[in-house]
Amino acid sequence: MSYNLIKKSFDLGDGRTIEIETGKLAKQADGSVVVKMGDTMLLATVVSAREAKEGIDFLPLSVDYQEKYAATGRIPGGFLRREARLSDYEILISRLVDRALRPLFPEDYHAETQVMISLISADKNIMPDSLAGLAASAALAVSDIPFNGPISEVRVAKVDGKLVINPYMSDLERATLEFIVAGSENDIVMVEGESKEISEEEMIEAIEFAHQAIKVQVQVQKELTIEVGKTEKRVYSHEHSNPELKERVYAETYDKVYAVAKSGSSKHERSEKFEEIQNEFLVGLGLEVDDVTKFLAKKYFHDVQYDAVRNLILDEGIRLDGRDVKTVRPIWSEIGYLPAAHGSAVFTRGETQSLTTVTLGTKLDEQMIDGAFINGFQKFILHYNFPSFSTGEVRPNRGPGRREVGHGNLAQRSLKQVLPSEEENPYTIRVVSDILESNGSSSMATVCAGTLALMDAGVKLKAPVSGIAMGLITDEKTGKYAVLSDILGDEDHLGDMDFKVTGTEAGIVACQMDLKINGLRWEVLRSALEQAKEGRLHILNEMKKTIAEPRTDLKPHAPRLIVLKIDKEFIGAVIGPGGKIIQEMQRETNTTITIEEKDNQGVVSIFAPDAEAIDKAVKRIKGIVAKPEVGDIYEGKVKSIMPFGAFVEILPGKDGLLHISEIDWKRYETMDGIFKVGDEVRVKLLDIDKQGKLKLSRKALLPRPPKPENKPAGEQEAKPADQ
Repeated sequence: MSYNLIKKSFDLGDGRTIEIETGKLAKQADGSVVVKMGDTMLLATVVSAREAKEGIDFLPLSVDYQEKYAATGRIPGGFLRREARLSDYEILISRLVDRALRPLFPEDYHAETQVMISLISADKNIMPDSLAGLAASAALAVSDIPFNGPISEVRVAKVDGKLVINPYMSDLERATLEFIVAGSENDIVMVEGESKEISEEEMIEAIEFAHQAIKVQVQVQKELTIEVGKTEKRVYSHEHSNPELKERVYAETYDKVYAVAKSGSSKHERSEKFEEIQNEFLVGLGLEVDDVTKFLAKKYFHDVQYDAVRNLILDEGIRLDGRDVKTVRPIWSEIGYLPAAHGSAVFTRGETQSLTTVTLGTKLDEQMIDGAFINGFQKFILHYNFPSFSTGEVRPNRGPGRREVGHGNLAQRSLKQVLPSEEENPYTIRVVSDILESNGSSSMATVCAGTLALMDAGVKLKAPVSGIAMGLITDEKTGKYAVLSDILGDEDHLGDMDFKVTGTEAGIVACQMDLKINGLRWEVLRSALEQAKEGRLHILNEMKKTIAEPRTDLKPHAPRLIVLKIDKEFIGAVIGPGGKIIQEMQRETNTTITIEEKDNQGVVSIFAPDAEAIDKAVKRIKGIVAKPEVGDIYEGKVKSIMPFGAFVEILPGKDGLLHISEIDWKRYETMDGIFKVGDEVRVKLLDIDKQGKLKLSRKALLPRPPKPENKPAGEQEAKPADQ
């Protein structure tokens, strides 16, 4: 055996175990592990360059999670039949891991670093996303790459009223909350998830419960590091320094930057003034200044901005746009802005603006999810677009990036919680948010605009949802902190926390939190959540001024869709041989009709441009699936005429015999001239015999003629002599 296998395992507290092994696979990577739970196995590797590239003052970290289709015994779709670009699901998991790892690398470590996580075996009931962060951190733990971890990620859910760590996928259907929580031994660094209108205290309880499980997983990784012998990390030097230059930058620019920060100017005006100060300082350095000095001057100037903005907030309680810490920027909104859309809204908060549309579609418009682990269809789709003009920049349009996928997912999670049931809303719904201006919290603007647009479209939301992004400024030396409501882009960039919370008046429906510092105290988190609730309710009240509840009906130009449930035995009759009947109905009624078997019933969806077309299609289908009932009256059509009567179609494909004796109370000797094929005739169903043959009567619907009166004998008419 040419490898040195090391294994560690731990219990989740309920008999389920997770195992970490290293030394067997991918040994040329700086670090590699296999994490296993049940039949689910993840291979995580990490490689970091030995030196940083010149001119880089950040960590070039890339995290990729990819599912191998063989892990679930599937062959990829598409022409190439191989794993291609990452799916949205894989991107979301990659982001979860990235956001947990990135804050814990040393600030002065700038070597290009790549983390790759592969799903190599899958148990369909054990979700891999809750193991990906553990796998990535464990790979770092067995490497010599500097990292202020370990960390781990877990899923915490409340199932049947009880908090559970990493529940089975089948249990999540009953969960009232579901969060992915990442943290180190002492701190929480990332939270993301959704819930069913829970309280702030219930959310904190779930995060605390998750942190206890994280501590166990971190301790196992520490033990693994010791066993592998990687307690000493590589020595590096990725930053130039010039203390004299730093002191000069602060001395010459700090007061100017502080004054601009305090001026309450707009985003672009503030940015231009900061740039003027920086350029003035660079000019003062002289023409002969080298590139390294110029690079350091810009870096130190950024540090000046960082300190000035934070000190302004902590010392004076004043923010960049002049607000105090709790005030939400001015809001205006409008619905129905786009007359041709099924629903639309503009939501503007400060310098952030979303134009959002709602489109209603059929089952044929459902999105197909064809991943290795997650596959199927979804009826609610939300897309978030962030064009470069929204920040006044020029950037090539390369389609949605990871940020767009992540922000769209948060908004989708939020609105999904308040959608009506499938019975109440049979439509496939697509919401698209185009960000037209951005200065902080565009994903929360998407939630608000999405709510307004859905209500404008007449979608019967259970309750309107609003969202707010909270920030945090802390001073570790003094212990002072400030929680900021409705943060600006610069406050996100220069602050310590980006905490997005969405909810209804009743409670929280989704959240996303990223921390950039160590040591978020629970009392600070409680304060942030209470302040977020206050801001969220304020935004909801502003939205209600535009529209308080969904429209009572769809827009006149919106398509109509209804769902009929029929007996399973009639599915074939509605479709017809080779689809002949259903295709004919669609063509003649100008509708789109789909049919599927669900819960041992046939579910027929009829989609049409107007109510008249819907009515025509419904009548046709009801005619096919209706069962003749003895005693019922039908408007039939003569299909054929025989010497003994006529065959009348009372329902599509269902003929009955109208015998000559049942046509009228008077006696007919022949069928000649009574009916012709195609005549409509009103009949009553008298009987269905054992062979299923239908006996009809027209006579039963006609008034019975009076019987002839009996006359006295003397008044009897005289018979002719020849009788």
